[in-house]
Amino acid sequence: MRPLRNPLIQKTVAWLLSQWMAFCYATLRWQRENEGVAEEVWDQGGGVLAVFWHSRIALSPASWPLERAQPTKALISLSPDGQFITRAMARLGFPAIRGSSANKDKRQQAKGGTQALRDGLRQLKTGGLAITPDGPRGPANVMAPGLPTLARMSGAPVLLIGVSCNPAIRLNSWDRAVLPLPFGKGAVVWDRVDWPEDGDMEEVTADWTDRLNAVEARADRLTGLSRDPA
Repeated sequence: MRPLRNPLIQKTVAWLLSQWMAFCYATLRWQRENEGVAEEVWDQGGGVLAVFWHSRIALSPASWPLERAQPTKALISLSPDGQFITRAMARLGFPAIRGSSANKDKRQQAKGGTQALRDGLRQLKTGGLAITPDGPRGPANVMAPGLPTLARMSGAPVLLIGVSCNPAIRLNSWDRAVLPLPFGKGAVVWDRVDWPEDGDMEEVTADWTDRLNAVEARADRLTGLSRDPA
């Protein structure tokens, strides 16, 4: 059995990770760009999709001020590894909606995905839903149709979020995940998109992919974090 699938180890490591992340958020010198578009969405309340690439999960809570923004849940994989992320994010104020697109059992995959869609739409009636459109297994920075589908069906605004820090640890994972280190630079860049009337799924997905890449690249330029060639 893989160690991180042991419930006791999951709880312990998730607690340590959440404490470390909170410490880093508090000590980073943050620069925020185009925050006005996010403030408008926060002020109006209601549903909103908060979107960032999977590699920036460990930085994402820093982009969502709990005292100002809508209460938000995170859409996280049904896999055992997803349970570890679920525990850490919940400790930082983001409880989970569980769903998966990578389960080997096709019947369980369909059941979990359908339930996640229903739960996500229910959440978007009143609050925020955080989603990584290239998760849980990638390819990295390739947007799956789940996000555009949720936006089309819910009518909720979409906040594309680029978040970065430097220095940082980059894991040797499929997404080259970025973990923060304290006392450096941090940056958050926002962009807002909405499902267009008579929108084409393929065209919207391509446009939103480019714009999400753009805000992440801009955040990396602000901190000086090198774009990972992998």
